[in-house]
Amino acid sequence: MDWEQWLRRSAEPPSDNEDQKRERTEQQIRDALRSYGPLKGRNYVVYAKGSYANNTNVRLDYDVDVAVEYRGFFFSDLLFDLEGQPDSAVGVEPSADPYTCDQFKQDVRGALETAFGKTAVNVGRIAYRVREKKTTLPTDVVPCWEYRRYERIVNGVPIYEQGARVYPTGGMFINNYPAQQLKNGRDKNNRTGGRYKRMVRALKRLEGRLVGSGQLTEELPSYLSECLVYNVADDSFGHSTYLADMRAVLATIFNETLTGGAWNDWEEVNELKYLFRGDKGWTHEQAHHLADAAWNEMGF
Repeated sequence: MDWEQWLRRSAEPPSDNEDQKRERTEQQIRDALRSYGPLKGRNYVVYAKGSYANNTNVRLDYDVDVAVEYRGFFFSDLLFDLEGQPDSAVGVEPSADPYTCDQFKQDVRGALETAFGKTAVNVGRIAYRVREKKTTLPTDVVPCWEYRRYERIVNGVPIYEQGARVYPTGGMFINNYPAQQLKNGRDKNNRTGGRYKRMVRALKRLEGRLVGSGQLTEELPSYLSECLVYNVADDSFGHSTYLADMRAVLATIFNETLTGGAWNDWEEVNELKYLFRGDKGWTHEQAHHLADAAWNEMGF
């Protein structure tokens, strides 16, 4: 097995044809929302998120995440220097917008079912999944709302991180930060000469190989791979071979997810949330097992 050549192929970004399919998919979602009567005049934005937006998807990684974010009002928290203070401290007042979260979710669903047909839309806890068509890709459409995390006041101006809040069906809300994820991923990729995203793609393909051979029972969320590689130091990239880069990536993940490793302080790519604290749907033990299996598979 020529692992160097395998890694170089696996690290490549999607083909132009796949990018065109993604662009058509996003446009069809936008068109469906724009033409739906109950959404006309509503203040919302539509944008791609996840691996396609961050250019870390791999071939055959065909799910496209599209956020539909309502901007008629926003949710907020006061943290750090502002913790315990009233919302009025940063000028936040209760919204008078009568358009509820449930109404927005139902209207997004209605737009998709009108455009693509009810049988083509599956309702999940977080997203509406639109089935693949000949010129598009399967799409997870996520209704969400503007969210602001106020942290401090500088020269009388409230400083906050802007994100998006998702309300899963039957569960607590989730705050995400797609813009910060996009920026930080690009910055790290630039600092590592493009190797960061290449190693993310290669790791995703390697994980798929391990699942296919039965060495892993299931693939972990795609976002986790981005975060794991993001926490590898910049100077671990840029070796003369991709093989050396991957060895350094796997060694870091393996060592730091041991019981005494630094995993508890690892952050998501957005650098605003811890990677393994709280209920994340994954554990550091799973990340450790992935690194262990990949290390053995490559003969390190």
